Amino acid sequence: MRRVAAIIVLAVVAIGAATIADYPGSVAIAWQGWEIDTSVGVLVAAVALVALALWLVFSLFAGALRLPRLFRRYRRERRRRLGELALTRGVAALAAGDRSIARRQAERAEMLLGPNPLALMLTAHTALLDGDAAGAHRRYIALLENKDSAFIGLRGLIGEALRAGNDDEALGLAERAYRLRPSADWAFETLFALQTRAAKWEAARDTLTSAMRRKLLPTARAGHHSGALNFELSLEAEQVGDGRRAVSLAATAQEMLPDIAAAAARHARLLIAEGRYKAARRVLEAAWHRAPHPELMALWNALGDAAPALELVAWTEKLATHNPDASETAVARAEAALTAQLWGEARRHLGEAMAASPGVTPRRLCLLMARLEDSEHPGEGRAREWLDRALTAPADAGYVCAQCGGVNHEWRALCAHCHGFDTLAWRPPAGPHAGDVPALVDTVAPAVLLPMPDDLASAGQSAR
Repeated sequence: MRRVAAIIVLAVVAIGAATIADYPGSVAIAWQGWEIDTSVGVLVAAVALVALALWLVFSLFAGALRLPRLFRRYRRERRRRLGELALTRGVAALAAGDRSIARRQAERAEMLLGPNPLALMLTAHTALLDGDAAGAHRRYIALLENKDSAFIGLRGLIGEALRAGNDDEALGLAERAYRLRPSADWAFETLFALQTRAAKWEAARDTLTSAMRRKLLPTARAGHHSGALNFELSLEAEQVGDGRRAVSLAATAQEMLPDIAAAAARHARLLIAEGRYKAARRVLEAAWHRAPHPELMALWNALGDAAPALELVAWTEKLATHNPDASETAVARAEAALTAQLWGEARRHLGEAMAASPGVTPRRLCLLMARLEDSEHPGEGRAREWLDRALTAPADAGYVCAQCGGVNHEWRALCAHCHGFDTLAWRPPAGPHAGDVPALVDTVAPAVLLPMPDDLASAGQSAR
């Protein structure tokens, strides 16, 4: 575009010069006794020279006026470049594990860039590495003043609150963070974890519903979480005497937790309490078909408790037919046969249960075999052999936490050991019982520029 304009200007000048050359003419100027006679070409040239001189003078004057501003801009740009270089070197030092260089570069970046979010993030992180909690706190507060960096500041403050064991403060900050960035996975997961850990089930359900609308977690996982929340809300409703709502929530929980027998057992127990025995039977039958469990059989037997022992065998068989090939079905049949003193039937069903786990006989089956031998062959010492095997047999299945490996005596939405939400499943325990549990602070600690270092993770452990 500039080239086109230059060509046009040159063309105009050429045409003008050609016109003056063709029509030279003359100009006479009389002013204050002065008379000037000259040609048109000379006058035009003189005017052009005067205009050029005036333009040069004006440009020099304007440049002199702009000089302080240009100098300030140069200094700002230089400080910015040096500050960005310090940031780069500080991050590189963090990656290399050189804390002293990282700290010096972070301080230099903050000095050069002022309240720059990246500089504040770097200095906060290095302050944490040096154990300067107060220094990190100041930077987090400063980050809150900028709407673009407020989320990072909140994340840092949440980590501080959790390390101090102040869950209430962390929850309030997490609510602010979620309102600020409702589509951020971390904001949802942190808020949801704190709400469930505080047993704020209604608030957690609202948060989960909001996250589901934004598709922040898979549909199956969201449904399972929703079922766990409905289970806990059912317990709350029962405690306040709202039986109708408790049953409704328990039914929803059972539907959303097909793999958790405790949800169906709770639903059936509430129906039995209301005298709705047929409905309870249907619930137990459907649950046994999906996930056989000793608690379901115990409730089933409670429905037929008035029947004689032999009739209880047939009563047990009614439920067993809904999942006849499951190992738990074989165990239930064996227990009913033992109660009815049908030793052969009991031995056959126990054999079926043991065949389901070849080479491994769980403690529960060892004890049932000991009971069978003691009942069928009292005083022969066969029971003692099975009791000895039970001492070293693998532990029976229980509600094991997938997060910490802890065994819980009953299914609840929260693990009793690590407070993980919806982490319990019915299976044999594997690994140590609830030992070095990852604290919530480790998952929400401020990953300012790099992942949290090991010393901060251990600090989170000691805070718990």
